[in-house]
Amino acid sequence: QVQLQESGPGLVKPSQTLSLTCTVSRGSITTNYYYWTWIRQPPGKELEWMGAIGYAGDTVYNPSLKSRTSISRDTSKNQFTLQLTSVTPEDTAVYYCATNRESVWSRNYVARGQGTQVTVSS
Repeated sequence: QVQLQESGPGLVKPSQTLSLTCTVSRGSITTNYYYWTWIRQPPGKELEWMGAIGYAGDTVYNPSLKSRTSISRDTSKNQFTLQLTSVTPEDTAVYYCATNRESVWSRNYVARGQGTQVTVSS
């Protein structure tokens, strides 16, 4: 069973760029038909799908976040990363990385990391 682990700073100042890394183990991010996703859950709100990168490196983003979001990967480290620019306190959330075997748009995750709390505050 593939495993995912998020890492990154727990506190980011407003207007800065949030950068998170997801390290994948027991599986490769280039394996056919695996799709790698970032999702988040603000306090008191539902999960929000942010975007994904496919096994071939193609990326898709939530239209509401697209102008601020970038997802990339480092195949040599078996990692994929999230960058969210110009953060505000509304970006405070628990951030998760997850994977599915259907498509870059699917929310049917087969594995998910434990999540990492990110707070945006000065």
